Amino acid sequence: MAEQRYKRLTILHSNDLHGDFLPTVRDGRITGGVSLLSGYVNRAAAENPDTLYVIAGDMFRGSVIDSEYMGISTVEIVNMLSPDAVCVGNHETDYGVAHLLFIEKCARFPLINANLHVTINGARLFQPCRVVRTGGMKVLFIGILTDEVLAQTRSEKLIGSFIDIRAAAEEVGRIAGVYRAADIDLTVLLTHIGLGEDRKLAALLDPSWGVDLIIGGHSHTFMERAEVVNGIPIVQAGWGSGVIGRFDLTVDTEENRLESWTWRCDPIDETTSERDPAVEEMIKSFKTATDAKYNRVVTRFRKKLTHPCRNAETELGDLFAECVRDAMDLDVMLFASGGIRSGEMGPVVTYSDLTECFPFADPLYMAKVTGAQLRRMLAYMLREETLAGEHTEFYQLSDGLRVTYSRSAGTVTSMTFDGDEVEDREIFTVGMAEYHMPS
Repeated sequence: MAEQRYKRLTILHSNDLHGDFLPTVRDGRITGGVSLLSGYVNRAAAENPDTLYVIAGDMFRGSVIDSEYMGISTVEIVNMLSPDAVCVGNHETDYGVAHLLFIEKCARFPLINANLHVTINGARLFQPCRVVRTGGMKVLFIGILTDEVLAQTRSEKLIGSFIDIRAAAEEVGRIAGVYRAADIDLTVLLTHIGLGEDRKLAALLDPSWGVDLIIGGHSHTFMERAEVVNGIPIVQAGWGSGVIGRFDLTVDTEENRLESWTWRCDPIDETTSERDPAVEEMIKSFKTATDAKYNRVVTRFRKKLTHPCRNAETELGDLFAECVRDAMDLDVMLFASGGIRSGEMGPVVTYSDLTECFPFADPLYMAKVTGAQLRRMLAYMLREETLAGEHTEFYQLSDGLRVTYSRSAGTVTSMTFDGDEVEDREIFTVGMAEYHMPS
């Protein structure tokens, strides 16, 4: 009997989980959490046995359960999800590359990356790709990582990365060439470079390399529909465990190509998923231990403060920019929006709340800049691609500095400090986290 030419395949994907293990209650409905996420994956696999689940980077950071155990707890929880491939994200290196290599040994899933290598001899740190077999199909996943990993590895002189999108595209071509004779039915790039860079990467890919899909992460982009660049669908599923991306595909196994596809982003809640008791028990064991240390009240606000987006000033962002400014006796504190990992806080604030909202322990640096330099810095921060959400290099400003920016002209039209117009030659002390300081 002839084998069926056209086959159905479902690919589920998450990205930027950031330790978002526990469910939340919104409008009286339980949403998110790894227990319900696991339930969704299990239900999809029951409906179609040829279902794969992948994660596009950044499992780590954002949770005391993650930080207390330096990612080991996270790997144990993700093991319960049994992903078919996970690409390395920039926050996977937060605890050090050596520790990440140790964590890889704890993982019962493939951690892939085609970028990181040892500078002395060019040896790869991870497997660059993974071939997954299901239903008589071979699916090739290739892992690509953002160049921002260098912010964490620049002190580790033996570690290097392809940091240029063109170089990354060429590496994809080399890997695809190696597998050209292996009868690969579908090729998927599992990236952690942000939606804007995914578009650039897709445009550089030679159609003969056979890349069918790009599943991305890093920019935390919630998409209503897939984008198609150079004939390649590009998708991303926001961040956290509250949503999941879903491709339903028809694959032509004779021509080794994608025949048709649909994509959507589904909510993870009690209407779409069933709880997974085994996952809940695993998380409970870690939560019980961390609650004893972190579940104590440290302060109280007059009201709940929010941080709803990363490319605008927020109540929570301004408060902590001012706290750091006062503590360091600075004129201006530029507090990176991406370093704030909670959407809201208060009115009662626990040690756990603070740790999960600000999980990074980067040193703070002070620089002296002129008024003219500060004006250029802020104009760069407020450029169109940042305001449009394509980049997240946005900073919360401490009190005292007031900026008027013309979006149409792309210039700062007014900048005052303590009510006075800033002169070009004035000197200001400005604070930033080490992660955002130029090397």
